Amino acid sequence: MKFLFGLLVLAWSSLGYSQISNPVLIEVNTGREAGFISKSSVFQRAILLKPSIPSDTALLFYRGWSGIANIKSENDWHRNLNFLKNNTALFAQEGISLVVMDCPSDENQVAPGNMPLGCSDDFRSSQKHADDVRKIIAELKGKHSISKVFVMGHSYGSISSKWLAKNLGHELDGSIHSASQTLAGRNRAFAYSMASFDMGSLKAPVLHIHHADDQCAYTPYAKVLAYSNNNLITVKGGTPNGDVCGGGHYHSFEGREEVSSKAIIQWIKTGQVEAFIGN
Repeated sequence: MKFLFGLLVLAWSSLGYSQISNPVLIEVNTGREAGFISKSSVFQRAILLKPSIPSDTALLFYRGWSGIANIKSENDWHRNLNFLKNNTALFAQEGISLVVMDCPSDENQVAPGNMPLGCSDDFRSSQKHADDVRKIIAELKGKHSISKVFVMGHSYGSISSKWLAKNLGHELDGSIHSASQTLAGRNRAFAYSMASFDMGSLKAPVLHIHHADDQCAYTPYAKVLAYSNNNLITVKGGTPNGDVCGGGHYHSFEGREEVSSKAIIQWIKTGQVEAFIGN
């Protein structure tokens, strides 16, 4: 019986991935150089998961903590998609290309203990960050027939999604902020900018999605509820396990990944906000 179940899961996974063309590594030169003794070019990398059917819409995704994707090849996409990783076929079926975003090569180092050595709020809030993403967008539009671009950040990744939404304005078609980190951690370099961030400064449409029972100390639901107006999808229920700020708890919609992905897709396609999901 277990063997049969395993075959069914494998068949479903193969069907899901068959909706996507081979992942494409995108690498653009930022025009900057890094290094003290010898200089080297700084690159912005991303991985494009393009549906096998025609796609004119891209969702640029920024992962949660450590916030650094450390992309070396096109095969690094799955570990950087958080709760979307097992629902890529849903996006593909709706003609939405997923784009896994990294920090540029001079900002993407991680120390032992999963502590980022770069890509802090100082960078994520900068025009350099916005300019790097502009180059990825230009590549998507110029070579991959993309005309509509949304950005999404999960947890700490929402620092990027919010600042990019502000600094790129109507260059984006919308921004999505999932389980947003709104309180700084013990290291004040990360998420400090959220204390004074003005959500009213965002020009393109905005969506928030957050679990009502998120127990992570840095991502309280009440704070997002207070500033989200009518643009909030509240997730309920699920099967929480492990670290309350990790990938197997309410914080990452454990047990509610599929319905959360579907609600995000619905908003991208129609602008409709489903206020409560997962009951």
